[in-house]
Amino acid sequence: MLMNHKTKITVAYGDGIGPEIMKATLAILDAAGANLEYEVIEIGERVYLRGISSGMESNAIESLRNTKIFLKSPITTPQGGGFKSLNVTTRKSFGLYANVRPTKAYAPFIKTHFPKTDLVIIRENEEDLYAGIEHRQTHEVYQCLKLISQPGSEKIIRYAFEYAKKYGRKKVTCMTKDNIMKLADGLFHKTFDEIAKEYPSIEADHKIIDIGTALIAERPEIFDVIVTLNLYGDIISDVAAQVTGSVGLGGSANVGEEVAMFEAIHGSAPDIAGKDIANPSGLLNGAILMLVHLGQPEMAEKISNAWMKTLEDGIHTGDIYQEGLSSKKVGTQEFAQAVIARLGQVPTKMLPASFGKEGKAPMDVALRTKPKAKKELIGIDVFMDWDQHHRDPNVLGNLLRSLDTGGLKLSLITNRGVKVFPNGMKETFCSDHWRCRFKVEEGKILTHTQVIDLLQKVERLGLDFIKTEHLYTFDGVKGFSLGQGE
Repeated sequence: MLMNHKTKITVAYGDGIGPEIMKATLAILDAAGANLEYEVIEIGERVYLRGISSGMESNAIESLRNTKIFLKSPITTPQGGGFKSLNVTTRKSFGLYANVRPTKAYAPFIKTHFPKTDLVIIRENEEDLYAGIEHRQTHEVYQCLKLISQPGSEKIIRYAFEYAKKYGRKKVTCMTKDNIMKLADGLFHKTFDEIAKEYPSIEADHKIIDIGTALIAERPEIFDVIVTLNLYGDIISDVAAQVTGSVGLGGSANVGEEVAMFEAIHGSAPDIAGKDIANPSGLLNGAILMLVHLGQPEMAEKISNAWMKTLEDGIHTGDIYQEGLSSKKVGTQEFAQAVIARLGQVPTKMLPASFGKEGKAPMDVALRTKPKAKKELIGIDVFMDWDQHHRDPNVLGNLLRSLDTGGLKLSLITNRGVKVFPNGMKETFCSDHWRCRFKVEEGKILTHTQVIDLLQKVERLGLDFIKTEHLYTFDGVKGFSLGQGE
């Protein structure tokens, strides 16, 4: 008789409550007969304190490279500087571009005002403000660069539509702030509209992120799949989890082209560590997502149904225990045993889990080839640290206009994005950080030699330029935002 080949996965027990909830989760996986083999690595606080700033040693990285599947308990990052987020490191190092967070109501067994909620938030996981590129530029002003790429946007949006197609979802909603960030968020929205046309059977719509977040808080049941940028997704996934009452129950997947990581959405909760009271449901639901990813949807359904039947029977850990509804308050390991005892059963008051046999089908997220646009340099923004003459922008503007700039013309100066020269408003507050925009005449192209010449002349005036941004057109379309009044 041939034995089924077991899938090897990398397992990390983590810190705080991590070891307890991992023990409970693995006990359930083993009892259910999940076709898995575990390779255990050490990550987190103890590794950090050995002087490894990433929280992960090279042998752990090799394990992930070999197994390509990571089931991870929460970790504790020590206080103080120099310690990098292990999650961010893992996501970026292994290209885990898609963060997937299902959010579902389990009413009345988990308190919520929104019992019909069943949505999935798919968040871009590698770029946006989380690229972590920050600078202090003047005494008063700091900057954080928001980087949005066309391929990064295309990958996550294709993933969202493929996910909807694969799991029978009917609608994908894009959320951005492109009424303000017309280029960066605008790229994401434009890419969404283009890709949506390839999926005519799936409804597609767009919401500005502020009203979208408000609607998640007020009417989460109107959403099905949401796809959005990194920061927005981080925020709205917690909002969604909170309003469905399931912060401690939620699992998440971080998926790349080769490697995937599965975890609970909550932290390591060191204050309750070792007390056998933590709820293992978040990590268990992460493991269920892992089984679906591995092409074992039947096993995922078996475990999910047993877990929901446990909730229905009122066997609850202290965080979800409700007088009059719960039948028994249990600890971490007893809860796991209750789930194990119900393997093979299905809930009767909640809809049984169904991950579909189509869960084994691959998703097509390959990037499509796009022609390169013709790029031309037509100007330059020179950012300056200037704190003289009572910060009068007219003084700075007239000084710069006195330069012989060889065909470059100062078109405007802004301060914190607001036009202050020429013809600025005297009421506008100015910091010590100025953007001075120089442009060539219509139809002319700016050379790097001219840029260098301009900066040398600015320096001879005794002005402190701190940064430049080139102003390009792409096939004649401006690749930069206009200044107010420009």
